[in-house]
Amino acid sequence: MIDLEKAKQTFKEYVQNYNLDNPHIAEKVTHTYRTVNVAETIAKELNLEEEDRKLASIIALLHDIGRFEQLTNYHTYSDIESIDHGDLGVKILFEDKLIEKFIEDRKYDRIIYLAIKNHNKYKIQEGLEKQEQLHCKIVRDADKTDIFEVLTQDMQKGKGILYDYTKIGKQKISEEILNAYRENKQVESKYVKNEIDGYINMISFIYDYNFSIGLDIVKRNQYIDNMIRVVNIHKEQKKQFDELLEIANTYIEKRVSLKQKDTII
Repeated sequence: MIDLEKAKQTFKEYVQNYNLDNPHIAEKVTHTYRTVNVAETIAKELNLEEEDRKLASIIALLHDIGRFEQLTNYHTYSDIESIDHGDLGVKILFEDKLIEKFIEDRKYDRIIYLAIKNHNKYKIQEGLEKQEQLHCKIVRDADKTDIFEVLTQDMQKGKGILYDYTKIGKQKISEEILNAYRENKQVESKYVKNEIDGYINMISFIYDYNFSIGLDIVKRNQYIDNMIRVVNIHKEQKKQFDELLEIANTYIEKRVSLKQKDTII
């Protein structure tokens, strides 16, 4: 059995080891709780059994556990500049045996391990069993959905923690980024050349959703419109931004309006 309340209390105690006055640390804590809420929504909409719903929640609770050590040791959340936080997370949980404080039953370890390890990769590794793949998909969708919320809250500050939205609109979006959008593909990190590419890269998360449930949340909260419109776009780049916004919204509208039946296979 999964004792979700115990796991949440353990997480609360764990993060006390870090500087919660640091806005980056504090944001990761709130991001975690919101990601749990989204994962619960997805699991409910998929009509999963209670145990799978709890499993989806605990995976979401632990998906960014590596972020706290990453920031403490490397002073950055950039995996490229430091360490892959998904890999670090499973090391902390399973090599250092932190997982034993969160859940007593070891029968879920492989699923939790695979879901956390795969949550931040470009794509899910092949060859997984049905339940393993399901939970990889749920946490990836839940994480992406709340990343849009994180960006929305950040951009309300104008010069936020993540980006200076008054400046990035002067940068030119790389052609590789634009081509990926035109093909409805998530952008690969290797094509990111500057801050605006990185920002647009996160918007391209919409192309990697496994279930339309998360995209419906994105649509209802107008995340994409807000993310594009908040940027102080230089007139030379306006055409690029207009094209991206149209492509992204057309894709979301199609996925959601078709009421595509989500499959757990």
